[in-house]
Amino acid sequence: MGIDSLAKIHSKDGVEAKEVQITDECKQLLSSLPKEIGWRTSHLYQYQGFWCQPAEIQSIVAFQKHFQSYENDIILATMPKSGTTWLKALAFTVVNRDRFPLSNKHPLLTSNPHDLVPFFEYKLYANNQIPDLTKYNAGGPRVFGTHIPFPSLANTAKKSNCRVVYLCRNPLDTFISSWHFIGSMSPFTLEEAFDMCCKGVIGFGPFWDHMLGYWKESKENPENLLFLTYECLKEDTVFHLKRLAKFLGFPFSMEEERSGVVEKIVELCSFQNLKEMEVNKKGKSIKNFENKMLFRKGEVGDWVNYLSPKMAEKMSTIMKEKLCGSGLKFKLLP
Repeated sequence: MGIDSLAKIHSKDGVEAKEVQITDECKQLLSSLPKEIGWRTSHLYQYQGFWCQPAEIQSIVAFQKHFQSYENDIILATMPKSGTTWLKALAFTVVNRDRFPLSNKHPLLTSNPHDLVPFFEYKLYANNQIPDLTKYNAGGPRVFGTHIPFPSLANTAKKSNCRVVYLCRNPLDTFISSWHFIGSMSPFTLEEAFDMCCKGVIGFGPFWDHMLGYWKESKENPENLLFLTYECLKEDTVFHLKRLAKFLGFPFSMEEERSGVVEKIVELCSFQNLKEMEVNKKGKSIKNFENKMLFRKGEVGDWVNYLSPKMAEKMSTIMKEKLCGSGLKFKLLP
């Protein structure tokens, strides 16, 4: 399947202007779940320990039931607004660099990263679809994206030897990025939304459980799960891109390193470069959100411009308590 066809298929959304239809079976499931008022939808429901929208739960159930993993599958997992678009661009470019050399015809120049690396819950299994993935990306490994917590991944994915990459971000920056992304649709003030986040009532939250699920698996099975942080990736992108390539089974050769291939991929996939591409200034690769909304600042520490010291202290205390003894740490305060 050619890359143009692949991108077109994953961009297609036949119900763009309609509400997602929730099946009777899913409605029955929702009626049995705890619920809270959501940021963007009327309610979030607690499913398998995590807070999700109804359409997300319906997609997750279908994914868990129907997805069949291949040994060379690659799954890129994140909490929302934790560097997902960037990770997709980097991973896609690394694993497909023989098929798509770095040139003025590279797929990233004409397709948003979310079209090249589709979400399980928002694209492939959305809108009551059961996709046929047997021929997906036949020229290389299948690369998928998800916000689904590790315990809720399909059993075939957890039991196979597929590679999972998890990227997480300082929760204060993640919150602010999320607020700018969907805050205009929210009935809550920033302060109210922050309190909900601190209680764990946020999409795919509690975020600390989301992080810990992938963190613990990375410690138990490091050959199958690579745990990265946004801050480290920003600080030394070249170093961590080499780690990523090696983990995925596509290490850079000495010749590639000498000829500057690593640095060229870093530049192609950089936040600023992706933001300036015409393809990322228009269209909707994720339903209801314009592509230009995916690129705001991409900075580390931008939260200081929006949150009070008291709010930051509250989050820092929560993180210390929730992550205590795990070995996972975030430096939230100066």
